[in-house]
Amino acid sequence: MKTKLFFVCSLLLCLSCNRLIEKNTDAMTIVAGTSKITGKIILPEGKNKDSIMITLNALHPILGENNRHEVLADQSGKFSLNFDVDTETSLIGLYTSIEPNKVLLLKPKNNDSTHIDIVYDVNLDFKNVEVTPAVNMSKYDMRQSMEVVNKMIDYRSKNPNAEYPRLYDKSIDEFLDYAKNNVAKKMALFVDNDNLLSKETKGLIAKEYSLLLYTGHIFGYEAEMKRNYHNATQDRDGKPEIQKIDRSYFRFLKDFNLNDPQYLHTFSFPEFQDSILQNEVLGLPKIGESDIPYWLTEVKAILADLVGFDQGPYYDILAANAYGLQLREEARPLTEKQKENITHYWNNGEIAKILFRKNQQVVELNKTKSPAVINDVASIAPDKIMETIRSNYKDKVVCIDLWATWCAPCLGGIKQFSTVKGEFHDKDVVFVYITNGSSPKKLWEEKIKGIGNEHYYLTDAQWEYTMEQFGFDGIPSYLLYDQKGLLFNKFTGFPGNDAMKGMINALITK
Repeated sequence: MKTKLFFVCSLLLCLSCNRLIEKNTDAMTIVAGTSKITGKIILPEGKNKDSIMITLNALHPILGENNRHEVLADQSGKFSLNFDVDTETSLIGLYTSIEPNKVLLLKPKNNDSTHIDIVYDVNLDFKNVEVTPAVNMSKYDMRQSMEVVNKMIDYRSKNPNAEYPRLYDKSIDEFLDYAKNNVAKKMALFVDNDNLLSKETKGLIAKEYSLLLYTGHIFGYEAEMKRNYHNATQDRDGKPEIQKIDRSYFRFLKDFNLNDPQYLHTFSFPEFQDSILQNEVLGLPKIGESDIPYWLTEVKAILADLVGFDQGPYYDILAANAYGLQLREEARPLTEKQKENITHYWNNGEIAKILFRKNQQVVELNKTKSPAVINDVASIAPDKIMETIRSNYKDKVVCIDLWATWCAPCLGGIKQFSTVKGEFHDKDVVFVYITNGSSPKKLWEEKIKGIGNEHYYLTDAQWEYTMEQFGFDGIPSYLLYDQKGLLFNKFTGFPGNDAMKGMINALITK
């Protein structure tokens, strides 16, 4: 996976979470609010100011999601965007199409407007960034936070004799200790001695990086050991003997101090929460139509010893995230019983308002969403797979998305496009989603409920042939066929709603 969503989707094992107990001073108040970002992009004379896209990633920790918003600057470089927030002071990442790899962190407030002027130099690098009103974040923190996270992710030892760690034949304790101890080294290299980073931002970076690592590598122990075996031995066919884990494996959760409210300002927190809610070994019950106090009693019986506490705001956040998972993953509105349970537990509180606001959005989305259809092509030869899929949709524009359940940019693109996909529901367009065995089938079956449309689960041989056939080496990747079945375009990386809509509209027969 080569594409980053702000930082990256996958990491090497290199993080310590024993630093994460440090208290932060930025307490957060949950609120179902809105905020506004205005700004201006200022380029040197002679530089093209056309089609400058500003992208914001807005964090919604109560719903358990990150929402991506895009807006074009006008000819003078000005832009404006309104968006929902879950907390009194929210956190967003902002970047422009001029330099997508340079991410700025902003802290807009609920029911307020934040203005940002971004000045570029002749090399199209940041010359100056001014934010008003001033927020509790220095310019250095604002510009360097994600830069530091990326450096931690990308760092590789320059020692030519360094060997890839063999962890697949080590004990579970050794594996977890390795994950802890390597982080201390990364923190020492990039964070501890940076005197310009504030104490609060150092804590934020540590949490962000920790959540990324544990979500991507530690929760899925069996998959990680298989990966480690293949990389350490270069044996692609062998199958190592992997130790079985039970719930006690997740004792590492105690190191995170999950009642710390600063987690509500980390972009990786939603995925981390999903990993807890959906992990088969932990086996947390689905919230369904359960009474919330009863559900929490069941959850605490499993989690309390592992996280180190049985009281605190974390459990309310987890309950809200459990409802958010249904609303996001399945795009299934709340039942009347669930609404009753939410109202009884949170009354007319802010968490209830946030959940009901999201529920109404899902209700509106479902008015144009098609149900998910699973197509079985397991018996089709790899070199015939794409021909077979195309033949199922004659005289249709076919938009094919190659994705995976573990791929954050894939899920981000799917989610972003879902807001406009309904515009094609009465046109000769079909949306096809293709994945393979790297996506756990049970999880895949859950996620596609919220996606809708046509789905294919390829064998590894079918997938590898298709990727090679079209020259793809990463996902998300896309294929666009016209109504005659001819390939119109192929590309990797979601291009944004406007670009995708433009390509599809160009193929529809008037």
